[in-house]
Amino acid sequence: MHRTYSLRSSKAPTASQLQSPPPPPSSTKSKFFGKGGIASSFRKSMAGATGPELSRKLSQYIKMEKNVMRATELTARERRDVAKQLSLWGEENDEDVSDVTDKLGVLIYELGELEDQYVDKYDQYRITLKTIRNIESSVQPSRDRKQKITDEIAHLKYKDPQSPKISVLEQELVRAEAESLVAEAQLSNITRESLKAAFDYLFDATRELAEKNALIAGYGKALLELLDESSITPGETRPTYDGYEASKQIIIDAENALASWTLDGAAVKPTLSLHQSEYDGEHLDEEAEKEAAEEFAKHDEDTENVSEAK
Repeated sequence: MHRTYSLRSSKAPTASQLQSPPPPPSSTKSKFFGKGGIASSFRKSMAGATGPELSRKLSQYIKMEKNVMRATELTARERRDVAKQLSLWGEENDEDVSDVTDKLGVLIYELGELEDQYVDKYDQYRITLKTIRNIESSVQPSRDRKQKITDEIAHLKYKDPQSPKISVLEQELVRAEAESLVAEAQLSNITRESLKAAFDYLFDATRELAEKNALIAGYGKALLELLDESSITPGETRPTYDGYEASKQIIIDAENALASWTLDGAAVKPTLSLHQSEYDGEHLDEEAEKEAAEEFAKHDEDTENVSEAK
């Protein structure tokens, strides 16, 4: 947030940036490639056409996510430009409109800053997924080698069943299978570990962006309350605007709220219907026992009725 609380002055680092240094800038940030277009489509189409067969689908996914990230980067840049333009337009209006639009510009500019920080965190998510892609690429040769030996053995058994080379190849196949088992186990372990870590990065960053956007929206609506909406007649003048201190305080409050936000204090918590509390479980068990008792009693009653009929 701007320490001067205006887009018409220079910007200083926020408290949150000083306390928690951001991750390194995204490796994809560039003025040329950030705009997407033909280069974006070309990368997406080529990603799944080259490299080991096993890793092609994930490679294409990672490239597609790169395009998403660059689009977000472009949005962040455009949003900052929009914020400056809003402040520029409002400067020549009445005092209340001038002050409020300038402060709204500060908030909108901060939205762009948050999206830019999100891009850096998004890149960490992609980099973690590359770990899976790399292990998939390394596993492919062991699979290919095992398949090649298997094919050679099948060919020799068909062409020359008595060939002494068959036993040699079978021994090689045993070794290849052992190597493949190790590689497949590594792939299984790393896939799960890296998949969880990658999407933890993504969802934590998404939650932070969403909740901070919601905070900014709330303070933005508070700024709008400072505008005098009452209608005036021709020749009538509006009361003198006295909201400068109030608008500045709203920006200060917004800055403090953003700086103090933590993931542990996130307001939105997921509610899962898959998990039940111990109380719910006990309650369900009691219900089940009651239903079973009623069914058993009904069965006894039917049996007694049948006996009496006989």
